[in-house]
Amino acid sequence: MPGLVLFGTAIGFIVAADLGANPWTVLAQGISERLGVSVGVVVSMIGLTLLALFVPLREPAGPATVLNVLIVGPVVDVVVAIVPDDPHLAVRIALLVVAPPLLGVATGLYLGSGLGPGPRDGLMTAWARRGVPVGWARTGIELSALTLGWLLGGVVGVGTIYVGLTVGFWVRTFLPRLQVDAPSR
Repeated sequence: MPGLVLFGTAIGFIVAADLGANPWTVLAQGISERLGVSVGVVVSMIGLTLLALFVPLREPAGPATVLNVLIVGPVVDVVVAIVPDDPHLAVRIALLVVAPPLLGVATGLYLGSGLGPGPRDGLMTAWARRGVPVGWARTGIELSALTLGWLLGGVVGVGTIYVGLTVGFWVRTFLPRLQVDAPSR
């Protein structure tokens, strides 16, 4: 639960910074613009849609997979609501700078728990189990989300590049440190 709350907080910081978002958030922003609902609602809608795909893809889900759909989106909306709409550029940059390390810790906490992947991670592993190399699967999925989101009006900018280039480092840094070892029998 703390990892999912922290994940939603980091995404909320990225949205509030308004300097460009990670691919899935760009998609959520674009859909949000078209439907007239909050970004957090769309984050949950996307997660629920991807979770539904787990069934035909025969992808295993766990409690954290379901909780991801229920928690991350509402937290994004709370964070966006409490951060000032038009903060000074220095504040916006600070929000953006801290987001990838927070995403790394958050991912380490929720994936490291061993209680199931997030819906977006499950889509990647489903492709990988079908022979698509993991790197290609993730890149293809992320670029598809980014392109569709941008075409729908999501915010692409320097933040998109910054998050894209740094989040992997932070996940690699924190996931091994926060991963819970399965109990031995």
